[in-house]
Amino acid sequence: MLSRTADHLFWMARYIERAENTARVLDVTHSTSLLPDDSAGAEANLWYAPLNISGCAADYTAKYGGLAESVSVTRFIALDPDNPASIYTSLMLARENARAVRGAITGEMWEIINATWLELNRMSPTLSGNRLTPFFDWVKERSHLFRGVTLGTILKDDALNFIRLGTFLERADNTARILDVKYHILLPSVQDVGGAADYYQWGALLRSVSALEAYRKIYRDVISPQRVAELLVLRADMPRSLHACLNEVDSTLEIINGSTGREARRCAGELHASLHFNLIENIFAEGLHEYLTDFLGRIDVLAKEIRSAYLARRDESVVPFPMRQMAQVQ
Repeated sequence: MLSRTADHLFWMARYIERAENTARVLDVTHSTSLLPDDSAGAEANLWYAPLNISGCAADYTAKYGGLAESVSVTRFIALDPDNPASIYTSLMLARENARAVRGAITGEMWEIINATWLELNRMSPTLSGNRLTPFFDWVKERSHLFRGVTLGTILKDDALNFIRLGTFLERADNTARILDVKYHILLPSVQDVGGAADYYQWGALLRSVSALEAYRKIYRDVISPQRVAELLVLRADMPRSLHACLNEVDSTLEIINGSTGREARRCAGELHASLHFNLIENIFAEGLHEYLTDFLGRIDVLAKEIRSAYLARRDESVVPFPMRQMAQVQ
């Protein structure tokens, strides 16, 4: 397979997954905002979280100022074409990458992506208020539909392997960001730990990654931060956990193989082993924030090694999307 074709397939999958994860974060943030909270700066803390997860806090501040408000944050992250992390931009770039490799994907895959883009443009001017939750559900459903059509129609060859790489690298990145932000930003004070707000926020986090039912099935107990972290970091049977994502990345790189990919396979194997053999007690002893920050750095290194080994070389100014920087946690 040509490296440019692999590059387009890889980024097509990443952008589809990114749009879905962004919709999940905004949906849960909107739901959480409906809870009464009279604490100082509660709304700003809540709405700053999705900006931090998506790595676009600096761009938002430059455009809207420092205050994070529901209407402006939602518009910026969901529909702003000038925001490289918005749902709008992600779906646009997914379509552009798919259009560049129409010969490498099936007709059904192209139809799903193209129809999604056209429908997004029809609905975006009317999105506000009670239309937002159906919109977020629609984005998630289109992502699910695309993955289902992909697995049901494409040959099990290198094209699918690079789609899988893009999907699971992006999913691991987003899961780590969501967990880190909840643990360090959403909770405004230590007095709230164990309270009703804390319980609801951890439940909202689980819902944002479709893990609430899995948590109840596995632990059958009240929601606790350590168990949530264990589920989303170390459980190999949880589809959106870091361990499950690295299972897929590691096995896919072994299938692709190739003489130029040795360093990428080494990085993936090392990161996978650190998840496979780790204990949640060790992670909390190190510090969850420190662990997740290190994980994000290592997965960025892995993505760069994959790009160097297999994907088309681009001018850095036109790389589809560089590593999104997390705002510094105080």
